[in-house]
Amino acid sequence: MNQDELVSKVQEEILATEKKILNLQNLTKPISPSDAIGRVSRMDAINNKSVNENSLRQAKVKLSNLKRVLENVGTPDFGVCIKCKNEIPLGRILIRPQSLLCVNCAR
Repeated sequence: MNQDELVSKVQEEILATEKKILNLQNLTKPISPSDAIGRVSRMDAINNKSVNENSLRQAKVKLSNLKRVLENVGTPDFGVCIKCKNEIPLGRILIRPQSLLCVNCAR
């Protein structure tokens, strides 16, 4: 895979993540007390909101990392672990383009 294909993959992942963030933002809106739902349904809605808020936080971190990776394309820092400074294997970059750490440091 050449650098242009990798950039394209990262850009696709950025678009997909931005779309996911918009969807999660809609799912994490406050639950109005005036909504006519039962007590158990309200508890389920609050629980689901909490799960979606966690997913939203993770998606925002992923987006930030993807943008950082995209900025590093073509620089000596691209594909280098931010912790140990070893090269991140291409397979890991292809599977998780937002990775800033090699497999060992990510553990």
